[in-house]
Amino acid sequence: MARISAIDPRRTALLTIDLQNDFLHPEGAYGRAGQSSEAIAALPARIRPLADRLRKAGGHYISAQFTLVPGRDGEPLISAHLKELRPFLGKGDFLPGAFGHNLVATLAPADFTIEKVAYSAFYQTRLEFVMREAGIDTLIIGGIVTNGGVASTVRDAHLRDIATILLSDGCAAFREEVHGATLVSLDSVTQVMSCVDTLAMLGNEP
Repeated sequence: MARISAIDPRRTALLTIDLQNDFLHPEGAYGRAGQSSEAIAALPARIRPLADRLRKAGGHYISAQFTLVPGRDGEPLISAHLKELRPFLGKGDFLPGAFGHNLVATLAPADFTIEKVAYSAFYQTRLEFVMREAGIDTLIIGGIVTNGGVASTVRDAHLRDIATILLSDGCAAFREEVHGATLVSLDSVTQVMSCVDTLAMLGNEP
């Protein structure tokens, strides 16, 4: 993996994974089920300065958002694995256009929104089309969870020879030891950096 020594903002996008109301907001699906994490809740405010700086310099912000596709009766199409893991998910959760599906207010709006139905933001989505048409070849990645959607997206980017920076404190998991172990495991396929260090690489505000 080649190290990124400089960032060209015009060819770079911040990509966040699953920073949605249904995951983070107290009235979202996970909040109502008592599934919360201080580390996850802190991410939007930590990432926002980076999103602002990158966009001012000519870059983009892409939000990849987990989506449950509703069936004809409104009940979501949920894989057996997810239903067993998260039995509290039901009608209206992660529904496109609904409050819970939306990007959290601290980060909204994104320049592009990618609906995704699996862990990776690349799997059966329009992400590569957006990147190609917008001239993006480098991604700065953050979001949740480190060992799930974030890791899958980072590895898929590596397979596609897309340069990435993984924000060490711009992603989180429900367990800190899992977060830390995943960062170590991804170090061979991405450049792991803090939000502050990534901001510094972008230089002074234009």
